[in-house]
Amino acid sequence: MTTADLGKTAQALVADGKGILAADETVPTVTKRLAAAKIDSTPEIRRTYREMLFTTPGISDFIGGVIMQDETIHQRDDNGTPLADLLSRRRIIPGIKVDNGVKPLAGSSSERITEGLDGLRDRLCEYSKLGARFAKWRAVIDVGGMLPSVSCVHANAHALARYAGICQEQGVVPIVEPEVLMNGSHTVERCEEVTGGVLHAVFDALFEQNVLLEGMLLKPNMIVSGASCTTQASAKEVAVATLRCLRRHVPAAVPGIVFLSGGQDHVAATVHLNGINQLEGPKPWKLSFSYGRALQDEALKAWQGKAENLGAGQRAFYRRARCDAAAALGRYSASMESESIAA
Repeated sequence: MTTADLGKTAQALVADGKGILAADETVPTVTKRLAAAKIDSTPEIRRTYREMLFTTPGISDFIGGVIMQDETIHQRDDNGTPLADLLSRRRIIPGIKVDNGVKPLAGSSSERITEGLDGLRDRLCEYSKLGARFAKWRAVIDVGGMLPSVSCVHANAHALARYAGICQEQGVVPIVEPEVLMNGSHTVERCEEVTGGVLHAVFDALFEQNVLLEGMLLKPNMIVSGASCTTQASAKEVAVATLRCLRRHVPAAVPGIVFLSGGQDHVAATVHLNGINQLEGPKPWKLSFSYGRALQDEALKAWQGKAENLGAGQRAFYRRARCDAAAALGRYSASMESESIAA
């Protein structure tokens, strides 16, 4: 893939009114979510669940790409078709999570570093052959007391930049995800301060690693109050703070910003995205979504692991994706939540 191709793929992922489904939960994580819904977690059940989402009729109108994880990208449907091919045939770009998760940061009692650079070239080569055209790497930044430390921010920024450079070398579009966690009691102002510093460090590192900004996407958190903060920012305050932070720290060359939901429920994530897109003023990047639970929770609840509920699960997924796509255009309204979806 040439540098021009990287840019075209990045732009296609965030074409007008389209976002990304993050279906990259590890087996232990998706098992916990299935267990909470009283559904047994087996490779077959997990495949059926993913396939339900991927084959929802009309979903390509709203979903430009899907992030998978190792198990899913190796799975096939009952006809022997790889799940990545199911997506490609529906004009949805397959992607893959390539980091190996977070580990304790050496020299710190509480902060973490994302690992997985060893062997990354070989993994990307394999995933490319399986159909992946973009990848994702997530770093996590905790807020609280004196945290985050400068060393934690810079270690994670360096790893993100190294990952992004290797991806582009292998012809894969990197999604760079520095997540400032909403866990804690910090204020929305503190979230903005930390997020700004993290983004500054990340783009400095990307520049040092010669990463082509036009051939990547950024997946940041929104600027929200900590989950246990006594004063929660309003939707308007979230929108204003988020856009202000991005304007200050994200170069215009980046084609798209796909927000993570970060623990927000499905409605809040949609409302906040819509509010950001409705603000006036310059927005040099597409502002869209790359949601996991916020896109999937309603579908999982409707499906319940039962074959007879497959249609209900797909209708729930379609409605949520439609709402989020509208929010990516600043056209969402609460009435969309109750509109009927054809079988």
